[in-house]
Amino acid sequence: MDKSATQFIFLAFAASGKGISGSDRIFIELAKRWSKIAPLTLFVWEEGYEMCKRQKLVSSIKYQVVSMEPWKRMGFIINYFARIIEGIRSGFSLKLDNKPSTIIYSASEFWMDSLPAFILKRRFKDITWVAAWFQTAPNPLVGFSAGKRENTYKLSAFFYWLVQLPIKPIIARFADYVLINNELEKKQFPRLTRQKKVIVLIGAVNINDIEIFMKKNRQLKKMYDAVFQGRFHPQKGVVELIEIWKKVVSKESTAKLVMIGDGPLMEDARRKIKELRLEKNIELLGYVFDGDKKYKTFAQSKIVVHPAFYDSGGMAAAEAMAFGLPCVGFDLKAYESYYPKGIMKAKYGHLDEFAEIINTFLQNTKLREKIGKEAQQMILTNYSWDKRAEEVYRQIERSKR
Repeated sequence: MDKSATQFIFLAFAASGKGISGSDRIFIELAKRWSKIAPLTLFVWEEGYEMCKRQKLVSSIKYQVVSMEPWKRMGFIINYFARIIEGIRSGFSLKLDNKPSTIIYSASEFWMDSLPAFILKRRFKDITWVAAWFQTAPNPLVGFSAGKRENTYKLSAFFYWLVQLPIKPIIARFADYVLINNELEKKQFPRLTRQKKVIVLIGAVNINDIEIFMKKNRQLKKMYDAVFQGRFHPQKGVVELIEIWKKVVSKESTAKLVMIGDGPLMEDARRKIKELRLEKNIELLGYVFDGDKKYKTFAQSKIVVHPAFYDSGGMAAAEAMAFGLPCVGFDLKAYESYYPKGIMKAKYGHLDEFAEIINTFLQNTKLREKIGKEAQQMILTNYSWDKRAEEVYRQIERSKR
């Protein structure tokens, strides 16, 4: 690929809110690095633009910020469909160089990102469409669970499945590459897999920032027994984590859990904490931006807990593991490639076993430090965003020669 002729177009109309999802993190980290290779134009709306500014994605980027006035004042659903319409309009109005070195990246499988990319690919057949597909929705009859779970959130799973239903065949037929984040997702795109056009991007962290922080803060006192980071979403097991912590506290009465994140289950989490009388044992920080406050929380914790019931990877845990924290999670299939070390896994859905592993770590300092060192070495050696962005770009480049 001729770098001098390369241009990147990122479509990220789905990015929204004060927090940052896994797909948001990926497009932001790729954009930071690919914009140093070639000109990069990023399409977002106001909230997406604010997100990018918070993540310091400003220099070297040309922004096309779409105004969602007055739609954003009419509620989530109206705003959601308005962004889809705006994405489609952009797909029909953009003028591009019709050549393989024009690379379109749709940052999510949601319609406002995927449909304009599809339209552009049909209008300019020689451009390169790289489609993000980071997690296949669960069977709506099962919900966000592969086994027993008190609440499987089937309605939420149904809408997720419904959104993906028309997009998957479009991506499978028309995308030049699909970017996924674990080996299991390859089976969703057999033709592209045979053509070696499916690229696996396993999560990463900002290693340089973390190493700088650790050098400046070597003697921080441990304040928390465990830390959780992630969306308060049905997939992540946040309500079950509170039930797990009740079991931990039954053996370690002063055990303290800190939870970083926000989302649709925040009020459910607050109610469960009150119901189980864990106000002194669980601290909710809400969403915490990248930087010293979040890093200090990790450094002052003993372990990281990641009780996801349905997950394609788990980048949030990797960031904490970089600080030498061992992880506790369920034995999800995706974690075989993500976390071969640095983690102890409970049988899927077994809250008692999950709590027992936590208590074991808290009572056995040598074991905790041993697994924590394995986690830290694994992340600092292999989970660099610089490395990941380069790997993805090189795979695209090589196949075009």
